[in-house]
Formats: sequence, structure tokens, C-alpha cells
Amino acid sequence: MSNSELKSTKYRKIVIALSIIIPIAVAALFAIKIPGIDLTFLPAFYATINGATAILLILALVFIKNGKRRNHEITIKVCMALSVLFLLSYIAYHMTSDSTEYEGKYNLVYYFILISHILLSVAVIPIVLFAYLFAWEGDFIKHKRWTRFAFPIWLYVAVTGVIVYLMISPYY
Repeated sequence: MSNSELKSTKYRKIVIALSIIIPIAVAALFAIKIPGIDLTFLPAFYATINGATAILLILALVFIKNGKRRNHEITIKVCMALSVLFLLSYIAYHMTSDSTEYEGKYNLVYYFILISHILLSVAVIPIVLFAYLFAWEGDFIKHKRWTRFAFPIWLYVAVTGVIVYLMISPYY
């Protein structure tokens, strides 16, 4: 096995590990409550991150469709960084605050959006990471195949994150 194949195998294992560890860690951290810290500003902050991510994902698509590969690459890296920032702020909020109950009259709509958002936010992790890895390795055929799934799911998760926030925010 060549050195590049060994690196590729190593990175694939890292993607798989992160895809398992992140959702488990988030679920486990929900059980930890740190009292006395007020981070109630964070839901608006991470909803804004979701909105920015959605806009930047569309911009990244426009860039690549117009042959602006470097702009696309930078924009996707910003989206990745925003996703990490979202995750950290989401965890911080839920470790310091109780969950908020939705009290609106559109329960079925809210819970459908929320549950699909949560499930797809877990599913999108390996899809985005593999798509990114393939681009990083220069395998743009695989990258393009994976982004056909990664883009709409990531965009859905970003947009529904904003919608969930807008629907629940009156009850904070």
C-alpha cells in the first residue's frame, strides 16, 4: 500500500470515528447541566450561524457552477468552520439551560421539522466529511457524487435550524 493510500485510509477512519463520536458526545452532554451560567443569548446566535451557513452553501454552489473553484473552496471551509462553531455553541447552551417546550398551535409541523432536522443533522456529518475528504484528495468525481446528497441535506439542516428557532423563540 502506498503512502497516499495509507493516508487516505487513515482519514477515512477519522471521518467514520467523528461521525460516530460527535452524535454520541452531543447526546451524552445533554445529561450534563452546569448551573449558574447564563447563555440564553446562544439560540439566536446559533440560528444566525445556521442562516449564514445556508446562504454560504448557496453561494458555494454558485461559485462552483461558475467555475470559481477557489471561491467555492474558501466558502465551504467557512461553512465547515461555522458548523463547528454552531456545534460548540449548541452544546454550551444545552449544558447550561433546560430544554424549552414548544407551546404553539402547530405542534405537528414543529415536531416534524425538529425531528427531521435532528436526524438529518446526524446523517449529514459523514456525508459532508466524506465529500470534503474526496475534494481534498483531488477525487472530484467522488466529491461530486457525494455532494449531490451532502448539499441538499446540509442546506435543509441549516434552513430548518432557523425555522425551529423562529418557532420556539417565543417560548424561551
